[in-house]
Amino acid sequence: MHKILKPALIGAAVLLVAVVPASAQDIKALKDGIHVITGKGGNIGVSVGADGVFMIDDQFAPATDAILAQIESVTDQPVRFLVNTHHHGDHNGGNENLGKRNVLIFAHDNVRARLLAADKPKAALPVVTFNDTTTFQMNGQTAQAFHVAAAHTDGDAMIHFREANVIHMGDTFFNGFYPFIDFRSGGSIDGVFAAIDKVLGMSDANTVIVPGHGPVGDRDDLIAYRDMLIKARDGIQPLIADCKSVEDIVAARPTAEFDEGWGGDSSIRSASSG
Repeated sequence: MHKILKPALIGAAVLLVAVVPASAQDIKALKDGIHVITGKGGNIGVSVGADGVFMIDDQFAPATDAILAQIESVTDQPVRFLVNTHHHGDHNGGNENLGKRNVLIFAHDNVRARLLAADKPKAALPVVTFNDTTTFQMNGQTAQAFHVAAAHTDGDAMIHFREANVIHMGDTFFNGFYPFIDFRSGGSIDGVFAAIDKVLGMSDANTVIVPGHGPVGDRDDLIAYRDMLIKARDGIQPLIADCKSVEDIVAARPTAEFDEGWGGDSSIRSASSG
């Protein structure tokens, strides 16, 4: 089998794309002024304080007003900065709405490139981009956004609030669900493992880890996710080595032992590829 197709099969054909069912927006305090907003789309990180509001992702455009209402329930400060963890619409669909409100949007270089290629309006585009890392000093937090290569996509960023010991992993972590690895946008299973290992190396038992989808977790949840992915990969790779088709691999059910715990609702399809 062609070498380019191997990571594609491992990353997309068999590792499923289930995500948490959509629900109304809801804000929950984590610690030290850091909150998470769940609902329709990826989990949003929010830092609030005297310096203003710092957001991570913004879900879908129709949800913007509901999201801002949740933020206004915990602070009267304006949203100043927004970081996109990657280019998928369930994480940055609200960019245009926020850009028109003079929120300064940050993202990895590849995120802006992909949004430009998709003909997104100017207000939806990141204004500041970075190649490797950038750091925000806000609300008593050192928030470092850093790129992880070829993971969920080629433009993934994770954000580490050092003092609060909170890490937002974007879609490099689906807590309790099989991942969606967008190999057409430069993602790979090896990159996901590298992202996980990076976070494990900088976390401890008290670290709060915000996934792109699923409940807020901790280091043990991330280890469980990694262990599942290793076993799933090891079950899939021999079938690829035997040049099995995608259909044959799916029919063989090499991940059957994990389907009940990690498969989620098969009727739900990830909006992450949007």
